[in-house]
Amino acid sequence: MLSRRFTDGFFAWLFKIFSCSGIAALLAIVVFICIQGSGPFLSPSSRFIRIVTERIESITINATTYENPEGFIELAWNTERIVFAFTGRSEGREITREFTLHLTPETNYRTALVQPLTIGEATASFPDAYTTSLSFPSSIPALAQRINIILPEPPYSIASFLSGAQWLPAHRKVYGIAPMIAGSLLACFGALLLGVPLAILCALFMSEFLPRKAAGIFRSAVELLAGIPSVVYGFFGLMVIVPFVKQTFGIASGNSLLSAVFVLAVMILPTVITVSERSIRAVPRSRREASLALGASKMQTAFNVVLPHAQSGVFAAIILGFSRAVGETMAVILVAGNSVQFITNPLEGVRTLTATIALEMGYAGGRHSSMLFAIGIVLLVMILILNTIILFVRNKAQE
Repeated sequence: MLSRRFTDGFFAWLFKIFSCSGIAALLAIVVFICIQGSGPFLSPSSRFIRIVTERIESITINATTYENPEGFIELAWNTERIVFAFTGRSEGREITREFTLHLTPETNYRTALVQPLTIGEATASFPDAYTTSLSFPSSIPALAQRINIILPEPPYSIASFLSGAQWLPAHRKVYGIAPMIAGSLLACFGALLLGVPLAILCALFMSEFLPRKAAGIFRSAVELLAGIPSVVYGFFGLMVIVPFVKQTFGIASGNSLLSAVFVLAVMILPTVITVSERSIRAVPRSRREASLALGASKMQTAFNVVLPHAQSGVFAAIILGFSRAVGETMAVILVAGNSVQFITNPLEGVRTLTATIALEMGYAGGRHSSMLFAIGIVLLVMILILNTIILFVRNKAQE
């Protein structure tokens, strides 16, 4: 008796520990994503004007001399004038170069260089919207001296982020995800419209019309399909569905929204079929017998009695299928075309939110990386909202 009491208490304590640890880990992940993703909208990328020099041993900036400067030289973001002086070589002789840059600081860390720049023999280039690179000629081109001025990026507007139509993170520093939101929703709802009716019919057929042994074989096959990696589905779509769409509709490329819908519909089938079929089999046998005793056919019983009684599980299957579709990445990357644009027909390429994260996280840095975390927040909120809508519809249907 004491041993049993100790064992039950030990496993109850162990269960609580693991449950609390899992919940804490999930909360930590959500908090980390929210902190990283909200940063660009709350604070600037830097609170200083940062200057980086290349192959300059000594430079004077606003009367302050820096010897062998390495890393960032930081100035206040609202500086109105930057005076440079340093020694360089031109045509085999040393010369002292001096020039002044003027800025127009505004508010909230917004500042810009006054154009045009007056920098003598130097060549100005603009790697991105907030960086200016000044190159000074040298007798050896590879040893040309260079000064890079990096202006702070002000906090980004949430409205521009959600409603912007352009995603240009490298040069213009524009982050608009409206086309990606539209592409994600179109691909997911298209997959649901195509895959859910077929999945529910398959579940009804397996549960109500197939013999028990045959149903067991089909059930095992469906569960096997659910375990196939998504990249395999994507490769299948790239080799079969994309050429089929291209040849059928006579378009230049089959990588399109329609191809993504077909692939996602195939991917959600195993999940929706498995959960729906288990819910349908859980309907009490007495419901079927009562319907058949009243003279209903087996088909009428399946659609008018069994399916309504299993609707709670069917809605759960739809939610799981939707979550699988909206979170899918590799398969969509391979077949969707990955074009950031609003489309006018399903034969055009789209890019989803998850595809953007997967394609760009490997090389993104700074604000670009934080914006990808912000896309993760949008995905989380979008799934919560749409799942809430589905549950609301289910409750109304039950009423």
